[in-house]
Amino acid sequence: MKISNVILYLTNKCKPILIKLFPYEFLKRLKGNMIQKSFSNIEKAIIEPINREIFLDGINLVGNIKAESGLGQSCRLVADELAASGIPYSIYQYDQLGVIAEGNYQKYADKISPELPYSINLIHINPHELGLAFQQGYERIWNKRYNIGFWLWELEEFPDEWLPCFHCLNEIWTPSKFISKGIQKKTDLPVVTIPYYVHLDQPEGEKRMYRQQFYLPHDVFLFLMMYDRTSMTVRKNPKAVLDAYKIAFPDSKTQNKVGLVIKISNPTKEEITMIRAMVPEQMKVYFITNIMERDRVNQLIYCVDTVVSLHRAEGFGLVLAEAMLLGIPTIATNWSSNTEFMTNEIACMVDAKLIELNEDIGSFKKGNRWAEPDIEQAAGYMKWLYENEKGRNEIAKKAKEYIQEHLGMQQAVDHIRSRVKVIYEENQR
Repeated sequence: MKISNVILYLTNKCKPILIKLFPYEFLKRLKGNMIQKSFSNIEKAIIEPINREIFLDGINLVGNIKAESGLGQSCRLVADELAASGIPYSIYQYDQLGVIAEGNYQKYADKISPELPYSINLIHINPHELGLAFQQGYERIWNKRYNIGFWLWELEEFPDEWLPCFHCLNEIWTPSKFISKGIQKKTDLPVVTIPYYVHLDQPEGEKRMYRQQFYLPHDVFLFLMMYDRTSMTVRKNPKAVLDAYKIAFPDSKTQNKVGLVIKISNPTKEEITMIRAMVPEQMKVYFITNIMERDRVNQLIYCVDTVVSLHRAEGFGLVLAEAMLLGIPTIATNWSSNTEFMTNEIACMVDAKLIELNEDIGSFKKGNRWAEPDIEQAAGYMKWLYENEKGRNEIAKKAKEYIQEHLGMQQAVDHIRSRVKVIYEENQR
């Protein structure tokens, strides 16, 4: 085993200890350095083309199916789509470096295998970490298979630093046209849009959870914003939601009747301290920072009155789609991937100015654009939804019907079957 791979292996095994011993920012920089070095290994590699005589027809889904994050939920949705498609598939569990909480998803346990028996790899690892994954076992995983990257990205421009990733793939899938368009500017590989399916059963009877189980008041109109700290806090923009809420409900009498729930996944102590510092004492703000499996998160969404996302950019906006399907009104920035399933008729869409970044923010580079939502307009929507029960119910009903029609399982399955058929036609035995 190469020394670099030994380091990666030991880092993964010792992750809980490293998190306790070293500051988060130090570990983040260390991981970033490892990622940059890994890209050179991709460019040098010689990957053998698909050989259908060696492997069975079907798909190996490679990703962190257990992650309690947006990326983990995305991977689980793709797994469900593969199951519904009837295409044989297996799941290769890829454990990410970094501070990522994992859930116990027994539903997928019988599909998880280290064997990778099929001739197509669907690699659900975002490009910034693909080099590390490649470095850990490309000969065994990548060689003699047709390799598809399933990627999410939030801005119009795909980062040049990730271009080496194209060398180890045959094509890319994304869940939105917004992402596909950005990637197509940088590669001649096929880029295919495979929208997510969104399906949730409204919890009823014994399965239904209520506000008291989340330590939330039963007699207050609740707005919910939720985000994952690993998805970049500045992009998810919680400050904008807090600012809009303050404008919408400045009166102390009104504040006793409304509240804001902030759900943060994978937070650090510094993150919680920073957000709490933005909240005036008189505001009813309820923080939820414990890790929840997805079913419990959906129960939380079902308990509130409105979901708010004043993001600066979205790769899809899955929480918004799920809230709409549950019949919960939504307020969202009118830019990026979420606009592919949200309109002014079925949601409260907040106007935004596109602004250039004046510095690098992680993978978001200086000169790229993202949205700055109109806080005053968002505040107006908050107040309108609180005061207008009839309008609230109408918009929620239309949204639910739209998601049922346009983001159902059959659409996703049809896309996958059609594309896999083409791949095999182009790569005959």
